[in-house]
Amino acid sequence: MRSVVIHPPHQLRVEDVPDELMGPGQVRVAVKAGGICGSDLHYYRHGGFGAVRVKAPMVLGHEASGVVRAVAPDVTAVAVGDRVAINPSRPCRACRYCLEGLANHCENMRFYGSAMPWPHVQGAFRDELVCDAGQCEIAPSDVSYEELALCEPLAVVLHAARQSGSLLQKRVLVTGSGPIGALAVAVARHLGAEEIVATDVLPEPLEIVRRLGADRAIEVSTSPDQLAAYAAGKGTFDVLFECSGNETAIRAALPAMRPRATIVQLGIAGAEVAFPINSVVAKELELKGSFRFVEEFRLAAKLIGSRRLDLRPLLTRTYPVDDAVAAFEAAGDRRSAMKVHLAFR
Repeated sequence: MRSVVIHPPHQLRVEDVPDELMGPGQVRVAVKAGGICGSDLHYYRHGGFGAVRVKAPMVLGHEASGVVRAVAPDVTAVAVGDRVAINPSRPCRACRYCLEGLANHCENMRFYGSAMPWPHVQGAFRDELVCDAGQCEIAPSDVSYEELALCEPLAVVLHAARQSGSLLQKRVLVTGSGPIGALAVAVARHLGAEEIVATDVLPEPLEIVRRLGADRAIEVSTSPDQLAAYAAGKGTFDVLFECSGNETAIRAALPAMRPRATIVQLGIAGAEVAFPINSVVAKELELKGSFRFVEEFRLAAKLIGSRRLDLRPLLTRTYPVDDAVAAFEAAGDRRSAMKVHLAFR
């Protein structure tokens, strides 16, 4: 079956890989859409990120949806023909962190398309995928496969929102308006934020975050003074969703945070960055990391399936899988793309 495979150091190929066997409790899903994530782009452009490097050919992709083609005899919760979002997170359920309810920190995590473990975990960018029935969230037939593939990044942001505490009537700053930042705007609006300000260095993504609920969008590369104005009186914002992983963005944002504000760090840097610790101390800021998700994937599927969150403004373009290289090139152009998908049809 066709799969999108990254070869070290960073060569992307569409090639055949063997079909997978289906076991008890499993289903076979015909993958219909796969969203290209920032980590996929890091593998494509740089062969990895931080200390993580692709050491052997690996199928990419962890944002996927499709239709169930076959089920094992013992599977009852999912049926042939169901349209599903596929949860890429496969914790062991037995290590100490899983038993403590921290499955996103599983010591034996098998997360699709990840070069972090060795051997690498093969991803979901393939014609068919065999997975556990419990990884499938059923969705209505009128929701597109591209929308369903957004369940994974939405789950990431929902987990971050849980880290932030209640957003009701809070003033929220979002730095970095890529897909995760755009979803942070949508989630903050859904959860009752009083005011949402989003920043980016480019104007094009800011147009999309306005459509998703940002009250104000600031292009900091040309108008840094607009963000600096929020620093008056020791700061304005109650919550920061930092989605860029950029040191300059972090340094510009902290003066705008009011004392005892919460910073939720979602953005991952390509290398370690210097963090302004003195500002954290002086303002008694609460700094929280946010990594992947746990049960939030199911909620993401419900919010998208019901269109209580309409995320269609994020969808840029879908490419056939045979044009995977062109799709990855397009996904890397932030001026023209927010979310690019591959179609497996």
